[in-house]
Amino acid sequence: MRISVIQMNQGSDKQANLDQARRLIEGAVGADRPDLISLPETWTNLGGGREAREAAAEILPEPGGTGGVAYEFLRSVAVAHGITVHGGSMIERGPEKLFNTTLVFDRNGAEIARYRKIHLFDITGPDGTGYRESALYGAGDRLVTCQLGDVTLGLTICYDIRFAEQYMALRRMGAEVIFVPSNFTLQTGKDHWEVMLRSRAIESQCWIAAAASWGGYDERGATRFVYGHSLVADPWGHVVAKASDGQGWATARIDPAVTARVRRDMPVLEHRDARRLSL
Repeated sequence: MRISVIQMNQGSDKQANLDQARRLIEGAVGADRPDLISLPETWTNLGGGREAREAAAEILPEPGGTGGVAYEFLRSVAVAHGITVHGGSMIERGPEKLFNTTLVFDRNGAEIARYRKIHLFDITGPDGTGYRESALYGAGDRLVTCQLGDVTLGLTICYDIRFAEQYMALRRMGAEVIFVPSNFTLQTGKDHWEVMLRSRAIESQCWIAAAASWGGYDERGATRFVYGHSLVADPWGHVVAKASDGQGWATARIDPAVTARVRRDMPVLEHRDARRLSL
């Protein structure tokens, strides 16, 4: 199975973001022939304040129903190219708050998974900039996996990466590949991004596929920067594919034999469970 992680430089113009995503997906499909493509976190909107996020939000239909423009875009990409589409995350309009939500579509355009981000980004950055995701978004409360052939996929989003127990829980649910679509800030990304992705891969003995946003965007008159460096890491923690700066993608082949060998030779999950640890 080949996975392409798409690296975007999205902004607050939703249609321009859809056009950018289409161009990059078509480039990745034409060049690398992936079985699955993954987009970054909130690929339909980055910046512009509350109003832009509200404008980009969509009410998600019941599976099988007709959704908004971004929802139907993901479905159409899956059908047009005959691939599985991991839709990074998009802004879901809930009854009271928004949600940061991942959707996965199979090659026939059927929605096979929906995950709402559990850990919200309420932090103060090294430069004093505050981020309060919970002011606008509600938190999810459910771990989600889905099936692609014989491979189980686990779903997380960005700030979830700092909570190792979520990744171990997904491993116990059978995950072999875990997705981490992200808008990682430049300041935290340069110090923590690759270290944490490789750590989660090593701990869980899963492949980690992290499509990320890159570059500058406007947030109510101030320019903020996100780190990019989209990558795929194998269950031993090696980075096997990585995007450079700018828009683009990285593609890696997911080999179940590697997963099986790592887990057989170093059975850390069995050792952990034998000692009844809850970590």
